[in-house]
Amino acid sequence: MVIRTDQAPDERQLAIITQQLGRPPKGIEAVAAVDGEDTPLVLRMAPIVDGKPFPTLYWLCSDVLKVEISRIEAVGVIKSLEQQLQDDPDFLAAYQQSHRDYVDARWTLMSDAQRAEVDQLGYRKVLTERGIGGISNWHQVRCLHTQYAHHLCGHNVIGQWLDTHHQVHACLP
Repeated sequence: MVIRTDQAPDERQLAIITQQLGRPPKGIEAVAAVDGEDTPLVLRMAPIVDGKPFPTLYWLCSDVLKVEISRIEAVGVIKSLEQQLQDDPDFLAAYQQSHRDYVDARWTLMSDAQRAEVDQLGYRKVLTERGIGGISNWHQVRCLHTQYAHHLCGHNVIGQWLDTHHQVHACLP
């Protein structure tokens, strides 16, 4: 079960996130999704981390999901998805809409102060034109982890495809 949330992590969740990442977390704005046991699945990240743009809005932190999706990536699914994007105009249109939704969410979730910092540092173009996971070519799939993180927090056609064809959601408690 996935529960969408948008709350600052509590101490228990911070400890889990530190274990998941193997280091203390930086740039977390909120826990964006949890499982039925309140374990963080997806983090919502700040747009600027250490003075640099962080175009990954949703960061998949779940060990279970990371392993499952890495297994799927290892069998060449990205290449077949990119072929499907070339062959199916409706799938491509839905994929590009997922990117637009991601960019819009990233910009909408920023505070006025964050938008001002983005502008001051000259990163508006990066954060308003790069899509899921910071990808600039919306005809390619860079990382299934970022796609799936977005799927758990919004509308993402690749994440839906992963659930339909690989039942990724079934590995969650």
